[in-house]
Amino acid sequence: MRLPSRPRSSGARQEVVGSRSADRRTNLLCAQSSLLLFIDHQTRLWPSIDDGEQVLANAARLAEAAWLLNIPIVATEQTPEKIGPLTTHIRRYCSTVISKVHFDACADGVIDTIGHNQERTQIVISGCEAHVCVLQTAISLLHAGFSVWIVTSATGSHSPSDRALAFERLRGLGATLVSLEMVLFEWLRRSDHPKFRELLQMIKSHRSGVPPDIQKH
Repeated sequence: MRLPSRPRSSGARQEVVGSRSADRRTNLLCAQSSLLLFIDHQTRLWPSIDDGEQVLANAARLAEAAWLLNIPIVATEQTPEKIGPLTTHIRRYCSTVISKVHFDACADGVIDTIGHNQERTQIVISGCEAHVCVLQTAISLLHAGFSVWIVTSATGSHSPSDRALAFERLRGLGATLVSLEMVLFEWLRRSDHPKFRELLQMIKSHRSGVPPDIQKH
């Protein structure tokens, strides 16, 4: 499936300067302030993730929702020649895919990429593994002044205990832990949003346990 390209906004890009604290005036996500970051949803990695099929299904729903709402989507791949590329369902929605060797994706250019979208101060993260690449990347983003939101149902580790410890540590450091439905409803904000019906069907399929159409290679 080939997705249509979106119109690009005109105007010069600005360098990121100063504090990004404006988004902290609200405890809700805002679609206009969000950027979705996928960390290492790769073909050879996710089968080893605890409850991996559900993690990937929720990530797929998140990707489609962000695309429908015109939210920028950036993804990373850890040494893809060894761990494989991003799953097709995730990759096809991404505007940028960054290959990396550091566990902390910020060391391989994520902040530089996000910096081109100065208004996107809320970084919503879905990824694997929670206690390694997600944790280290999120800490760097927090130190850089971004607001970090971890979608727990779309983020996994090889073991539940490592995942739980990662979330506990991230919460203590200032990240916000959210569910898939929290993210979607906060991005929508209103029941008369033009994309409400499409996202409502996604939410219903999530609640019923019906998996999205995921391409696994």
